[in-house]
Amino acid sequence: MKSKNKTIEIKSENTLQIKDITEQVENFVKETGIKNGLVNIQTKHTTATVFLNENEPLLLEDMKENLKKLAPLDKEYRHDDFDVRTVNMCDDECANGHAHCKALYLPSSVTMNLVDSELQFGRWQKIMFIELDRARKRKVQVQVIGE
Repeated sequence: MKSKNKTIEIKSENTLQIKDITEQVENFVKETGIKNGLVNIQTKHTTATVFLNENEPLLLEDMKENLKKLAPLDKEYRHDDFDVRTVNMCDDECANGHAHCKALYLPSSVTMNLVDSELQFGRWQKIMFIELDRARKRKVQVQVIGE
């Protein structure tokens, strides 16, 4: 059994930006030479996630609107009260309680079957990355395990 991994770097431009990273993942899977096994795609962030779904523009807009309703940007979050909060603070801390709450509804990783060198997608499935916070550089880790 072999294991290979790669970090994909993503530059987000704004909140709730959704990017299709399917091609990047598929290219890496092919490079590994592993034909059968599992592929795990994991975000390395608490305010950006990955998921499987259809890459259809109107659906993506519906998803964004749904997430805005679940955790509105203009709501007050205790996480954003820097006069009280003392845990996990850093120099460039921003008010992003909304992004963390949105992340509750989305997975931090996706695992897919790899059969005969092909990721096993459903008809319309794509591997999607979503920025829940603000523009910045992000990392998604891909690990392929198999033979």
